[in-house]
Amino acid sequence: MKRGIIMKKSILKRVFTAITAGAMVFAFAGCSGDKKDSSSTTGEDVSLQKVLDSGKLVLGLDATFKPMGYTNDKDEIVGFDIDVAEEVCKRMGVKLVKESINWETKEQDLNAGRIDCIWNGMSVSPSRAEEMNLSEPYMKNSMVFVVPVDSDAKTMDDLSKKVIGVQNGSTAQDILNASDIADTITEQAMPTNIEALQQMELGLVDAVFLDSVVANYEITSSGKNYIVLPDGLEEEEYAIGFRKNDQKLRDEVQKILGEMKADGTLGEISTEWFGSDITTVK
Repeated sequence: MKRGIIMKKSILKRVFTAITAGAMVFAFAGCSGDKKDSSSTTGEDVSLQKVLDSGKLVLGLDATFKPMGYTNDKDEIVGFDIDVAEEVCKRMGVKLVKESINWETKEQDLNAGRIDCIWNGMSVSPSRAEEMNLSEPYMKNSMVFVVPVDSDAKTMDDLSKKVIGVQNGSTAQDILNASDIADTITEQAMPTNIEALQQMELGLVDAVFLDSVVANYEITSSGKNYIVLPDGLEEEEYAIGFRKNDQKLRDEVQKILGEMKADGTLGEISTEWFGSDITTVK
């Protein structure tokens, strides 16, 4: 009888040990998959080497953000940021891969390792500086209101009780929500600036709050009857976002941008898109 009891206890002990070991493996696997931060097992930053070894840099963007990065009529992703990134990759000896992403979940895509950087007229903000390793700013931008040419709104004060379109998940939305006019307007958040402008053209929103770079390009390139109100809310700067621990990759891209500024290549690309060199790279 005692022998039977001992055998049962032994079997139960082995089963318990197996279950415990399996649970530990599962938990470890779950933890290790939370974040792809390009660090080796020793903690060394291998972000640049991984890009060089793979032969490609995967750039994440909202492919509707004219003129920084967008899909043209030929279904090609083009833009100022794209041309600059292509030159950076050429000098690094790798291929540029353009990956269209949802702007609201860009940080998740970056940290999951689906992209190597976010490079798409991304405005600098305290929260983004906390979540990402940002490059030095490469261009200034201001946030403005665009209205139809026949709108009765001539200044920002005239927007009271009107419906304002803004891109969801953008710094424009954050700035608008924190502004003095936030309680006097109705905000209509949309996935992209292009959709917001289309809604304004249809008369479904009265104005759109967005980047001046985008607004001015849209007006001059499309010939739309839009005007930019003389008073906006805030000035911003654009930067490139990398994973927090990917310092070597970030520094290599920054170094090449500085070289492009010095040899005039960056100014040439800017002039092609904006008529002059409006970049701020040192």
